Amino acid sequence: MITLKSQREIEGMAKSGAILAGMHHAVAEIIKPGVSSWEIEKVGREYIESHGAIPAELGFEGYKYATCVAINDEVAHSVPRKGLDLKDGDIVTVDTVVNWQGYMSDSAWTYAVGNISPERQKLMDVTKKALYLGIDQAVVGNRLGDIGYAIQHYTEDEMGYGDVRELIGHGIQPTMHEAPNVPHYGEPGHGLRLKAGMTITIEPMITTGTWKIKAKQVPNDDWEYYVTADGSDCAQYEHTLVITNDGPKILTSQDAVADAKYLL
Repeated sequence: MITLKSQREIEGMAKSGAILAGMHHAVAEIIKPGVSSWEIEKVGREYIESHGAIPAELGFEGYKYATCVAINDEVAHSVPRKGLDLKDGDIVTVDTVVNWQGYMSDSAWTYAVGNISPERQKLMDVTKKALYLGIDQAVVGNRLGDIGYAIQHYTEDEMGYGDVRELIGHGIQPTMHEAPNVPHYGEPGHGLRLKAGMTITIEPMITTGTWKIKAKQVPNDDWEYYVTADGSDCAQYEHTLVITNDGPKILTSQDAVADAKYLL
């Protein structure tokens, strides 16, 4: 069932999203060569909890951490690890979900570690642009296929990258994952019609190689995460947003100036 959110719910989700955005700023300050992915987990969790919120990924379907920390060819659900230090030239994606007084927000961001190659910088730039191309299609009267097509056409047809199929965006609130599914590929004019009050995530995972992924198991653990099938790099950017009669409004914005037209 898809619920259309009230103004009260949207405002609560925006407060949750502001905490999540602040967490991203906090982890961005420490990401550099030599920092372990576990340190990102510590800073992220402490920020969320110190702002009166709950890291909603902690305990979700058996997950043991507050954040997912994916490095280079890792795509999603990657666990933070003690002793796994970031190296100069890496890219790292931090993904988490915040629950503030029952209001949910979800956002991922990819960061450069030290001095990265032009190829990795281009991947980050393309992926971030793809996110916003998708957001621009999240308007009343459009369909889910319009969002997916905008992302897929740009990343695959124009840029020659891979657009991951198996992992997609979703509705959000009152739980982390709600209907509808929001693929990052599709055909324009197809799929569910968008209505004001829907809250969704858009979160393209773009690779420099194939769009296919494979599962990998954490050593000495039964947790599985995903990497690119061919070892190519992957970047991801994700926002939670609400569809309104005044266009899409981002609830997890990290930049009030750049996102000015998308703010409530």
